[in-house]
Amino acid sequence: MPKVTQVYDLERVAQMLGEEQEMLEAIVSNDDNLSYGNIISVDTATDENTKLITAHGVEEPRDMLSDAKRSPEHWRDFLDDFVNDPEIIARVKENGPR
Repeated sequence: MPKVTQVYDLERVAQMLGEEQEMLEAIVSNDDNLSYGNIISVDTATDENTKLITAHGVEEPRDMLSDAKRSPEHWRDFLDDFVNDPEIIARVKENGPR
């Protein structure tokens, strides 16, 4: 595994990919959705951990989303598999794949 020299917060990754941040949060909420080491949890002074994605790891959600957008059926299946929040699913389905 390459050395980690750069990480991005989910807001920045959402901007880079043109996706909703909440959908990316849903994807990275399960560490098994990306390869080992591509999601980094940072413990801050608040009671929350912040999730960051390595520069190398940004390729994985990009590829996942690109593959999911091949058809409306793939998109719906992807949302049902990776996003557990019905409100996010409804909003993203309403907007359709970007």
